[in-house]
Amino acid sequence: MDILLDNAPLNLDDLGKEMPVLALKNMLFFPGIATPINIARSKSLKLIDDIQQGKSWIGVFCQKDTQTDDPDFDDLFPVGLVANILNVQQEENDTITVLVIAAERVKLESITATEPYLKGTFSLLPTIEDNTPETQTEIQQLRDIIKEKTLKILASKIVMPDFVIASLQRSNDYNYLSNLALTSVDADIEKKQAVLACNHLKDRYTMLLSLLDHDYQLVEIKESIRKKTQVDIDKQQREYFLQQEMKNIQEALGGNIHDIDLKDIKEKAAKISFTPEQRKTFDKELKMLEHLHPHSPDYSTQMTYIQNILSLPWNNYTQDNFNLNKAKQILDKEHFGMEKVKERILEHLAVLKLKGDMKAPILCLYGPPGVGKTSLGKSVADAINRKYIRMSLGGLHDEAEIRGHRRTYIAAMPGRIIQSIQKAGSANPVIILDEIDKVNHSHQGDPAAALLEVLDPEQNFAFHDNYLDMDFDLSKILFIATANSLNNISQPLLDRMELINISGYIMEEKLKIAAKHLLPTQMDRHGVAKKQFDIPKKTMEAIIESYTRESGVRELNKKLATIMRKIARAIAAETDYPKKLQVSDLKEFLGAVEYTKERYEGNEYAGVVTGLAWTAVGGEILLIEVSLSKGKDPKLTLTGNLGDVMKESAVLSLEYIKSHATQWNIPDEVFSKWNVHIHVPEGAIPKDGPSAGITMTTALVSAFTQRKVKPLIAMTGEMTLRGRVLPVGGIKEKILAAKRAGIKEIILSHENKRNIEEINEIYLQGLQFHYVKDISEVLNIALLPEKVEGAVEIV
Repeated sequence: MDILLDNAPLNLDDLGKEMPVLALKNMLFFPGIATPINIARSKSLKLIDDIQQGKSWIGVFCQKDTQTDDPDFDDLFPVGLVANILNVQQEENDTITVLVIAAERVKLESITATEPYLKGTFSLLPTIEDNTPETQTEIQQLRDIIKEKTLKILASKIVMPDFVIASLQRSNDYNYLSNLALTSVDADIEKKQAVLACNHLKDRYTMLLSLLDHDYQLVEIKESIRKKTQVDIDKQQREYFLQQEMKNIQEALGGNIHDIDLKDIKEKAAKISFTPEQRKTFDKELKMLEHLHPHSPDYSTQMTYIQNILSLPWNNYTQDNFNLNKAKQILDKEHFGMEKVKERILEHLAVLKLKGDMKAPILCLYGPPGVGKTSLGKSVADAINRKYIRMSLGGLHDEAEIRGHRRTYIAAMPGRIIQSIQKAGSANPVIILDEIDKVNHSHQGDPAAALLEVLDPEQNFAFHDNYLDMDFDLSKILFIATANSLNNISQPLLDRMELINISGYIMEEKLKIAAKHLLPTQMDRHGVAKKQFDIPKKTMEAIIESYTRESGVRELNKKLATIMRKIARAIAAETDYPKKLQVSDLKEFLGAVEYTKERYEGNEYAGVVTGLAWTAVGGEILLIEVSLSKGKDPKLTLTGNLGDVMKESAVLSLEYIKSHATQWNIPDEVFSKWNVHIHVPEGAIPKDGPSAGITMTTALVSAFTQRKVKPLIAMTGEMTLRGRVLPVGGIKEKILAAKRAGIKEIILSHENKRNIEEINEIYLQGLQFHYVKDISEVLNIALLPEKVEGAVEIV
């Protein structure tokens, strides 16, 4: 039997002397293997400072307990290594990294000093090798097995160059290979320490091999998984390969993705308050999922369906804010005017506060663009502390967008109502159905008809989505629809909504909105401070009159944004700019004047009368022009892109005048000698409706009699063949148009008086109203006795 030393360079005489002792936490290294060690403890740092690199030996021992900060003899494993320091690297966090290489195994005999760091004496441990033929054969076999497994484990953990692998395979330095194996194997410190402390070479190899077996088996499993999933990988197959490998790994570790998913689904479903019918449907669908194989094409479809059900906020409601004063403050702060809407919201909150529960109303805000219908919904949600969702319905033409697709279709999904509720995460959000008047129908169904169930408080407590195939309660949702015009909305849909008209703004309101909301917002968006820039009231009026023509304030907001961009550029470039924008500066900032103010054009001509019209973007004044020309075969000519209803009004007016010609001293032969031409200017714009009936009649009588029309007067109203004046709509918008044009008097049907009484007094200032029942009253008010200058004799 021979006694060998692992490495020869160590001078044995040094072992009898006192040497520094370096204690390590949870770390071992082995002879011949260079290993970096991070040093942080003060005693260890002092030790490294005192010794010279490459010239002094130290003893390195591992602690038994990593929590011990100041170890002594009993706190260290007795077997360690005597080592040499190769390099010292200073780190940024006041620590150092020391590269150490061990020489021999040693036993710690005693601790001779603890300050300023540990010092002790060691004895060299021999390696005992039995040189009998049988033992040598066993040792050689153990070495070969250790070498094979070590190289395979290293290859799986570290990417090594081919020349390194070839060098290790040719190497016969079995001590180095076994130490390399101990370094790379994943095992407890105690087990590695036991191998290090073993003196008998055969026993040491046997213990090492048992540690290698665990890592080697993991490598074998990984290799078998790789062989199972080994295919020609390209871009299309990469995703499949990764999923398959993950599955094989989980199966090898005893897991099952399908079971894990089902367990997670059942846990989530148990927390949801389903109704008995909903629970029955869900359990049925879940049972179907359990019987599907994960690789089945139907599995992903069924899983997606189950996940959609679980993602819905069943009976999950946010708490409403019943502080009416706070809600009113929020609504008043963010929107000017709109008193009816605000009053309706506060009424709803009051009932909720008293009753605790009620079916949410379906509000429809209609009016011209830019008056704040959509943004009001966000303010309402903030005021009552609910989630806010906006659904744009403009151009919607597929019924499945509302009700969802049936699951039999590929890529089926729930309708937009259910998707919005999923997004909100609450079963009682505020949902804005924007542009409901822009919904179209096609061969794919009528979305407006699908909205009937959504917006009917008597039905929407059990809304049926085709994809879910389960009833969902929409009755707690506050739906607010917006529209520019009610003409394009079906009557059944209108019946289910509470209509609230939001009309355009007068000049005074636009000025307040611009000063209070629009200008501060644009200045903030463009990084301009209040002290750096301002727009006086007179300049703001010029912007509104000369650069916008709208009932709302959307275009005004765009113009202010244009101005603020130029101001921001001037500030950034440190160039001069007007601190207060004057009217004279507008051409530089906004260009030439885009609109001339709509104004009454005077009464110098016979046959020209000012009417009032309603459009989707607000009210406008409408000039009706009548000219007469002699002809042998008299005819009526209508121009100006008129619709059928407006043409019928013109024919009706002419026939009424013919039958009552003597009442206005019009000779009968006039109608057989003169051609009548009725024109409505701005011929590129389509015009229709009956509200110009009395205006056309007045213009025709003025032309036939050559009498002047009263100055600064306008009118609107439908006329019957008997001369009766009927009421018309859009009164508030028409009044705003009249004020913009400088009109002072307005003729309306007597039945429109109720509409005037509902309008805020501020809109009526400076206007005189004439309420009439018959066309004769209109003519008596509108026509003056004197004729126009240079009047043509009509005979």
